[in-house]
Amino acid sequence: MSRTRPQRPRRRGLARYLLLAAIAAVALIGAVTLNDRLSFEALAAHREALIALRDANYALAVLGFMLAYVLIVAFSLPGATVATLTGGFLFGLFPGVFFNVTAATLGALLIFLAARWGLGDRLSARLDAGEGRIAAFRDGLRENEIPVLFLIRLVPAVPFFVANLLPAMVGVRAGRFVFTTFFGIMPGALVYTWVGAGLGEVFARGARPDLGIIFAPYVLGPLLGLAALAALPIAIRVARRKG
Repeated sequence: MSRTRPQRPRRRGLARYLLLAAIAAVALIGAVTLNDRLSFEALAAHREALIALRDANYALAVLGFMLAYVLIVAFSLPGATVATLTGGFLFGLFPGVFFNVTAATLGALLIFLAARWGLGDRLSARLDAGEGRIAAFRDGLRENEIPVLFLIRLVPAVPFFVANLLPAMVGVRAGRFVFTTFFGIMPGALVYTWVGAGLGEVFARGARPDLGIIFAPYVLGPLLGLAALAALPIAIRVARRKG
C-alpha cells in the first residue's frame, strides 16, 4: 500500500495534462478539417435541410443545435460566429439569442473547468505565493473581479477562448464566471443573432452577411459604453486610493 500512494498524485497530474493535450489536439484538428464544414457557405448549402429538421421536430433541432454549439466552444473549434448566425436563422431573434447565449456559456464553462482542473489550481497557488508585481496583479484582479470579467467579454478585441482560459488560471469562481459570461456575451450575441434572423433575404440575393457590423459605430458605440460602465467601479476605486 505504501508504494501505491505516492503514485496517485503523479497519475492525477498526468491525467490533467492528458486532458488538456486532448482538448488542444481536437482544437488543432478541428481548425484544419472543419473550416469548410462550419462556414457560411455550408450553412447556405444546408439551409433547407436544417429548416426541414426544425419544422419536423423543433425540440430535437434545438437540442442538436445547442449541443453542437457547446462542442464548438468547448473545443475552441472554428465556426462559433456561424453557429450564432444559425441560431438566429433557425429560431429567430427570440428565442434564438437565448439558445445562443446559453450554449456558448455552457461551452465556455466546460473549457473553464477543464483548464482550472488541469492547470488553474497550480497557477492560482503560485499567484497566492507571489510577491511584488505578482501580488499586486493578484490583489487588483480579485478586488475588481466582476468588472474585469465583464470587460473581457464586452470588448470585441479579446478572443473568446482567452476570456475562457484566463479566469481559470487565476482562480475565478465558477459561479462568477458563468454570470459574467452569460450577461457579458449577450450584447454581441444579440447583434449576430439579429443578423442571422435576416439571413433569408441574404440567401435570396446570393450575398453574404456583413459580419463586420459589430464594428459599425452604432453597434460598437453602445458596446464600448457598456465596457466603460463595467470599468467604472475600477476607476472609482483607483480615484479613492489616490485621493
